[in-house]
Amino acid sequence: MDAVTFASAPNPSPANSSSSSALSSRVHRFSVCDPRRRRRRPLPALRSQRQSASHHDVVIVGAGIVGLSIARHLLLHTPLSVAVADAAVPCSGATGAGQGYLWMSHRTPGSDTWELAVRSKKLWEELAAEVDNLGGGGARERLGWMRTGSLLVGRTSDEMATLEERTKILSQAGIQAECLFAASLHELEPELYVGHDGGAMFLPGDCQIDAFQAVSLIEKTNGSYSSKGRYMELYNDPAVSLVRSEITGTVEAVQTSKHTLYGRKAIVVASGAWTRSLLHSFLEPNHRLDIPVMPRKGHLLVLEKFDKLKLNHGLMELGYVGHQAAKSNSIPLTSESNEYEHGASSISMTATLNTKGHLILGSSREYKGFSREVDKSILKCIWDRAGEFFPSLKNVHLDINENTEIRVGHRPYMPDGKPVIGFVPDLPNVLIATGHEGSGLALALGTAEMVTDMIIGNPGKVDFSPFSIKDRFSGMEYLDSITKNDAIGLAA
Repeated sequence: MDAVTFASAPNPSPANSSSSSALSSRVHRFSVCDPRRRRRRPLPALRSQRQSASHHDVVIVGAGIVGLSIARHLLLHTPLSVAVADAAVPCSGATGAGQGYLWMSHRTPGSDTWELAVRSKKLWEELAAEVDNLGGGGARERLGWMRTGSLLVGRTSDEMATLEERTKILSQAGIQAECLFAASLHELEPELYVGHDGGAMFLPGDCQIDAFQAVSLIEKTNGSYSSKGRYMELYNDPAVSLVRSEITGTVEAVQTSKHTLYGRKAIVVASGAWTRSLLHSFLEPNHRLDIPVMPRKGHLLVLEKFDKLKLNHGLMELGYVGHQAAKSNSIPLTSESNEYEHGASSISMTATLNTKGHLILGSSREYKGFSREVDKSILKCIWDRAGEFFPSLKNVHLDINENTEIRVGHRPYMPDGKPVIGFVPDLPNVLIATGHEGSGLALALGTAEMVTDMIIGNPGKVDFSPFSIKDRFSGMEYLDSITKNDAIGLAA
């Protein structure tokens, strides 16, 4: 690479949150700070001022894509009323820091999350079709919807053998998939370099959306129920405690810094990477529940109106599937299994081009607590890694100050690789929906349908059991040593 210039980034002061959207990510533009995204510090305890109270059927803590989608599904498919509370505003969390792909290429048929992924993608497809039928720009304009297809890329003969096997498995599961070797791949992506032994698995049915546009559409749908008395949203209003009935001892409300939100049927905690600390503050000291969700920090590099590279599809290197580390001259990288032990970073190339013409490059994974600082060495590694696949980038001068956006977020990571969706044992009206890691956007609509079915007692279109809380976390005591250093950031 001829020249790369990285300007100094602002160093935001540490902040705490009781919500998935409470700046678990930050979009850095280095010269402008958006005050609407600046959240208020959670109150350490209820103040003595008078609190307003309201009654709802379901109260949701967290206005990320999962929480808002749950609210939407409840409003559209049941007569229930819903309130959503968040310590910040939508898309200031992990939702706004993602890449927006709805891909099946990196998923495995028969895994615990497979059916949920299939169902959720189908629901996104249906939503896009509904929006297209409304006109006015359609799904592309209102969702950032693009059916670009995805390419899972390999560069060695061993990786190609893996891709051939994966193509066969996905095809048997009903997914349209094709294995392309170097010459055929070059016709689809002329600027992509994979060497003589490389190639890719091509899934033409894979799509992508824009998280900000999707959230805006969902918020508009939810807001249409406000006038009917069925919906309330409370932003910049962190949840601080649960309220129990003095008679039955059951949880009956969520106390925020300003309101008491009574939930007649259910309280849903959809607070992303902050779920663990939030539950610790909600529950009594002797309560044994511990959801071992961890913040997994990631960087994305967004190059606005980028015309130095022609990209026809969404791309992901095969190493992303196992989150394997890529080699780098700048950063000591290691495999995922040792990531949390050493605080090391793993980097895998991902590249997408959105409807605005912005090139989005990723992605990194590391355990750094809730730090939101931009790491310039990580950005350089992402850029260098992209240059290995797109040689034309090596001749591009990149000034991080010019037409560049940095997205930093915290994926809610679960050690067993699947979300937590289900009622809390001993608290039959409290339900958890978290741990989607980098798939929150992709799995949001399926999760919303599942949570709705749980609340109203339907059997569900996807098996609930792989995601349940009961008896799932035994033998995970090792996480205490991993996350004890994060406790300061979680509880301060």
